[in-house]
Amino acid sequence: MLMPSRVKYRKSHRGRLKGISSKGSTLAFGEFGLQALENDWVTARQIEAARITLARFTKKGGKVWIRIFPSKPISQKPAETRMGKGKGDPAFWVAVVKRGRVLFEMEGLSRDDAKAGLKVASDKLPIKCQFIERLPG
Repeated sequence: MLMPSRVKYRKSHRGRLKGISSKGSTLAFGEFGLQALENDWVTARQIEAARITLARFTKKGGKVWIRIFPSKPISQKPAETRMGKGKGDPAFWVAVVKRGRVLFEMEGLSRDDAKAGLKVASDKLPIKCQFIERLPG
């Protein structure tokens, strides 16, 4: 599963999910991509589930790029714990995804196969996504 090898601070603030993505909103590597239409956190488990789905669809015939990385730690307190006593321990990692961000890219497949694979991968994610493709020329 994806997670940083080391971080400067173990715990982070929650932050706000507003606005549109300023970078990573166009295709950079592949011919087809999956673009986010909502703001949300995408966990490392969800990214891995989508990656496995895309790997199954490519059948060693295409290439897949993951354009997001879970670099934000989310802390949780144990169940049935009283309030107070500080912030909980880091439980999992998320990638902060804003509208317009390209999540995955593919190449080496036909348009129909890529669209079907990215549709199934988008079903594994907590946000609405759209299929995009590189314009010829």
